[in-house]
Amino acid sequence: MKLTYEGIRDRAEWEKADFTLPAYDPAETAAATREAPVWVHFGIGNIFRIFIGGIADRLLADGYTDRGITCAETFDFDVVDRIYDPFDNLVLAVTLHADGRQDKRILGSLTEAVKATVMDQSAWNRMKEIFISPSLQMVSFTITEKGYALRDSEGNYLPYVLEDLKNGPGKVSGAMGTVTSLLYERYKAGGDPIAFVSMDNVSHNGEKLKASVTEIAGCWRKKGFTDTGFIEYLEDESRVSFPWTMIDKITPRPGESISRMLAEAGVEDMDIIVTSKKTYIAPFANAEGPEYLVVEDSFPNGRPPLEKAGVYMTDRDTVNKSERMKVTVCLNPIHTAVCTFARMLGYEMFADAMADRELSELAHRIGYTEGLPVVEDPGIISPQAFLDELMTERFPNVYLGDTSARIAVDISQMVGIRFGETIKAYTARDGDASGLTAIPLAIAGWVRYLTAVDDSGKPMELSPDPMLPELTSMLSGMAPGDPDSLGSKLRPLLANERVFGSDLYAAGIGNKIEEMVKDMLMGPGAVRAALRKYLFT
Repeated sequence: MKLTYEGIRDRAEWEKADFTLPAYDPAETAAATREAPVWVHFGIGNIFRIFIGGIADRLLADGYTDRGITCAETFDFDVVDRIYDPFDNLVLAVTLHADGRQDKRILGSLTEAVKATVMDQSAWNRMKEIFISPSLQMVSFTITEKGYALRDSEGNYLPYVLEDLKNGPGKVSGAMGTVTSLLYERYKAGGDPIAFVSMDNVSHNGEKLKASVTEIAGCWRKKGFTDTGFIEYLEDESRVSFPWTMIDKITPRPGESISRMLAEAGVEDMDIIVTSKKTYIAPFANAEGPEYLVVEDSFPNGRPPLEKAGVYMTDRDTVNKSERMKVTVCLNPIHTAVCTFARMLGYEMFADAMADRELSELAHRIGYTEGLPVVEDPGIISPQAFLDELMTERFPNVYLGDTSARIAVDISQMVGIRFGETIKAYTARDGDASGLTAIPLAIAGWVRYLTAVDDSGKPMELSPDPMLPELTSMLSGMAPGDPDSLGSKLRPLLANERVFGSDLYAAGIGNKIEEMVKDMLMGPGAVRAALRKYLFT
């Protein structure tokens, strides 16, 4: 069985092997979408393929639309060449339930994959053609937190951003420069309305996307690359909107066990690929069953009927409360807190770490004890029920195969967002956050993790992170076995409001974090001892 348009024509063979095939013709859908695109997505990795692609698949299957999603990639072009093109853009989606059940579904909703780069003139011309199409209603993103960043932690433009600002819209390389340039093409072609929809785990993600796009556009205007009308176009929400969203579906890297299972079922070429950019991807995608997408309903050119596929369409305030519930209290802070300790304590699988007495207690303290008291109920999703589902069903799901190393990728981009909002909430309520214990312990664990030495004293490889060079330089000399090596190295980091949203010393926890780090630097076993000290004594 081959995952191609031709390969899925023999439906009986696939259905006999318990695969669900598209209830529509993927080739016809692709042709209609190429002619009149409605939805473009940037960042075409695993969560997009199985979750967003699944939403579009349901809309197509139920007859609510006849168009799929146009896929655009600005970062890792191997994904297009090795995962999309050879498989006619089809996705084999495997849902892994906590009771061991698996659902296997082929998605035909991803209709075209384009390299969004000026270095490939043919592909760039196609991207411009797509963006000037009056039928285009929305452009969505799953490019991770770092994809929206223009500056480093010191406030300086990142090198590639600086080049995009200098060179103008005709010679861009970064994601934000690329989409701003394409939006400029739409403006020049008549300025049809459009919605730019971030679907990343970023607080106020729509606001951050708009800020990056408008900053680049403003710099180009000052240099004479664009006119003032383009700025007015971007600032007019009736023409260009930037809806806020909350997204949630735990999506690990493609699993080796899933690859073997699919091969044993008779599906060809199901190997996992690691690209030149270190992206782990495969013709299939595996994820848990629970999923949430909450979207601000602000689409000036119309939109697909997303609510028909389970998406919560609501107002900005409700999205914000939902996002804060998930990103700053219930899910992501626990992921971020536990994964670094899991790495140091030798737990490869996150589900195994959650069965550890100390790490389970840390997760409960962060979620139930310190998080829930300051989270607002969004109304559409109960924070208590959401957290209960995480603790009893989602985090313990051993079949999901999610690794601590995967969760720790780009962690420096997340730690401030995921803990900073709760710290600020306690400071606003109590005058400072000195009453917190689990969150300072989580931050201290992240700092100790940066030594790249586990709790037994053995070297460990840190997960990829764009700030690692800066952080390791800042903490140079800090070493397990020598608590005094910490010195005053942490102060510039913990006092940096760009990282945490506030000065952690002013918030009353900077010195506490330093003491916790010193405890973890005592030598082998010190990380475990510190967890016990602060959680159980």
